[in-house]
Parts: sequence; structure tokens; C-alpha cells
Amino acid sequence: MTHEPAEALPMEPREGLLSDLIADARLVAGQALAGLVWRTGRRGGLDGTRVYVTDLQQIGLVALPQPVSADEAVLDIDGSLAGLAYRSQRTQRSRDGGTIWVPMIDGIERLGVLMATAPDLDDALIAWCEALAGVTALLLVSKSSHNDLLVETERRRRMTVQGELGWAFLPPRTIGTARVTSSAVLEPAYDIGGDAFDHSLTQDALHLTLLDSMGHDLASGGASAAGLAACRATRRSGGTLADIVPAIDGILDKWFTDRLMTAVIANLNVLDGTFAWVNCGHPPPLLIRDGQVLPRMLEREPDLPLGWAFHTTSPPTVHRTRLQPGDRVLLYSDGITEARSTRGDLFGEDRLADTVIRATAAGDPAPEALRRLLHELLRHQDHRLRDDATIVLAEWHPGSGGS
Repeated sequence: MTHEPAEALPMEPREGLLSDLIADARLVAGQALAGLVWRTGRRGGLDGTRVYVTDLQQIGLVALPQPVSADEAVLDIDGSLAGLAYRSQRTQRSRDGGTIWVPMIDGIERLGVLMATAPDLDDALIAWCEALAGVTALLLVSKSSHNDLLVETERRRRMTVQGELGWAFLPPRTIGTARVTSSAVLEPAYDIGGDAFDHSLTQDALHLTLLDSMGHDLASGGASAAGLAACRATRRSGGTLADIVPAIDGILDKWFTDRLMTAVIANLNVLDGTFAWVNCGHPPPLLIRDGQVLPRMLEREPDLPLGWAFHTTSPPTVHRTRLQPGDRVLLYSDGITEARSTRGDLFGEDRLADTVIRATAAGDPAPEALRRLLHELLRHQDHRLRDDATIVLAEWHPGSGGS
């Protein structure tokens, strides 16, 4: 790679530099993005920048390649100032004052951090760096779907074929508005099999899906991918929860005759807090209110699992309850609660709920609470999961206003 000289560039008025960055990025490949950001930063009065993205398991922050850099290529999320910026979603400043770490967030999805250095990081320059990080996040998202370098940077090892299939169908890990947030995690990240999740926003609702297909192979991943596709096609054509279940059931019965699937499929009305869900043989959702799990509040008699074509003639039962502002609903697969330690101890529902509650009580946003939970699960099972483990955490917070 050609190295751009690092001598000082004349500082330019910062107005318009971000527009120039967007224009310049339109016709370049992903590997040039960090260099464009670096040059934009230099034009704005910075000594330099470095773009770091999180790896797939959210363990480290990995630097994108750029022409000029002597900085570390990988930073620990749990043991660095950059990681603190990522975890807290707040800008952090080094002790000597010459470096800041700015979280890069797309909507509310954490992508990584932008490092910026300058001899005089005043408030105006820091605010501009935060805007630069925001634009960089948008450019990363716009290019990551069709640029292998950006995808490969997030990976620490080889992805299996079923893992590649699974991630191709999954949405961003975190979505939300001023009224609602949904965040999800899934392991084993490089070898997912039958688990899949979906969350999506409509005009006045949050849709949630968690599927668990029998087995841990390519056919299991294919069944879950087909299940998500059937769910989306039905939902986007105006179908209700009662319509989605038979649509998935029919697809499995026709094309995946040897695969059973459990599922929780739900809608949360973000205006009035009505939570509606169907449960097809899956662990019941957990309701967390005021820092406590309300036992059995969302436990209902489950319908049969999907795959027997039973639901094509007998629609599922749609359950409803009304949430209170601040309530969190936790969906999870049995790979979480049934994970065993080397001594044979189950991770269990109580430990699951307690880990989330402790993290949120400490002030962690939902994505960070789930990241901590998943890492605790991996430690519990000595980093050798024997089944897919998926968690979706949705929070209704209408008091923050907006739409």
C-alpha cells in the first residue's frame, strides 16, 4: 500500500469537510475509507485518526488499514480506553488530553470507535470529531454489505458455511427509536446452526422473532433462513402473528420435512405498550420490571412446534399483555439456560436474568448488557458452546418521546 506523507496539512475551515468526505467516498472501495477519514481529519486540524471496528464477538476493536499509522491494530474492549468509549457509548479522552476515542454508532447500533489526536482538542474540535465519527459510521454501513475487506476485518477466524448463511439473513444486532430499543446477540458466532433472530420497526410497532431449528448443521441454518424469509414475506404483506406461524409451518413441511422448529414471534405496540406474542414450543419470554424478573408473567401454554404442518389448519394462540414504561422483554433460546459448565452446572434462567439485571442496574445500555451476558455464558461453558445461544432484549421507553 502506498504511504501518504504525514507532514502537516494546512488546516481548512471545517464547514464542508464532511460533505467532501461523503462525496469522495462514493467511488472508492472499502479499503480506502480509513485513509479518506484520516485525510479529512488532517484537513480539519487533527494530527491523525484511526478507524476501529468491533469484531464479530465484540471482544476486540480491530483497526481498518490506512496509509499512515503506528497505532495498535487490535484493542481489547474490556481493557482499553477505546473499549470504554465503545461500551459506554460516550467519548473518552486520554490522560494527557491529546487523544480522544469517539464511539461510531449507526442509529443505536455500535460499530466501533474513531481515534483522533491533536495538540489542542478543544470543545469545538471534539464536537467536530463526533460528527466525523457519525459520518464514518454511515459510510461503513453503506459499504460493508458489498466489501469483503470490511467484513473480514470483523472476523478473527474462519466462518463455517452455515454461519455465513445465517449471518447473511440476520438484521443489525441493535435497532431502535426514541420509544423502543431491541438488541440481540448470537453464539457460536462463527458456527451458528439452527438459531436465528429478527427485529424490525413499523410505523407504530416493534416486531420480534426468535427461531430455533432442530440440529446444528447447514440444513438447520437453511430451515431458519427460510423461516425468517417466510416471516418477513408474510409480515410485509400485511399478515398478522396468526398468519406468520402457518406460513413458516407450511414452508418447513414442504421443503424441510425432517426439521422441527420452536419459535417466539411477537409485536410490541410502541404507542400503548401492548405486547402480543405466539409461542410454538419455545421457552417463554421473561418480563423484567424495576430491576426484577416478574416470574411466569409471560408464561402461557405453548402451541406445538413448527414443522408438523399442524398450524396450517389450526392457527396459533395469540397472547396479549400490557407493558409498563421501562419494561424489558427477554427472548432466549434453550442454548442459554441449558448450557452446562465443566462441572455439569446449568447456566439456568435465574443466572440469565440476574446477569442482565446487574448489567442494566450498573447503567449499561442494552447492547452492552447482552455483550456481558454472552461473555459470561462463554466463560461458564469454557468457551465451548454445545448449542446455539441467542438472546433478544427489547425495552419500551415511551417517556423519552419522539416517534
